[in-house]
Amino acid sequence: MDGLWKLLALYLLVVNLAAFALMGMDKRRAKREQWRIPERTLFLAALLGGSAGAILGMRAFHHKTKHLYFRLGMPAILALQLALAAWLAWKGLG
Repeated sequence: MDGLWKLLALYLLVVNLAAFALMGMDKRRAKREQWRIPERTLFLAALLGGSAGAILGMRAFHHKTKHLYFRLGMPAILALQLALAAWLAWKGLG
């Protein structure tokens, strides 16, 4: 079971780094008027567990902060993921 937790931690680290990097790449592309990363992809990275990285990327790169659906959507995804994690931990301990 210990190995499963390590694998989960590694997965979350990678997906959050990817979400953070996607925000930075999209911001750079926006400034250069290049092809953009679809918003669907940014949300997918968050939904796959990278919501914290996406939020940090939004703040670090000042990207998508004017879009209400990003300002509210990303924290909502994170809150749901934390609630799910708490529920799973509670069910696992019970």
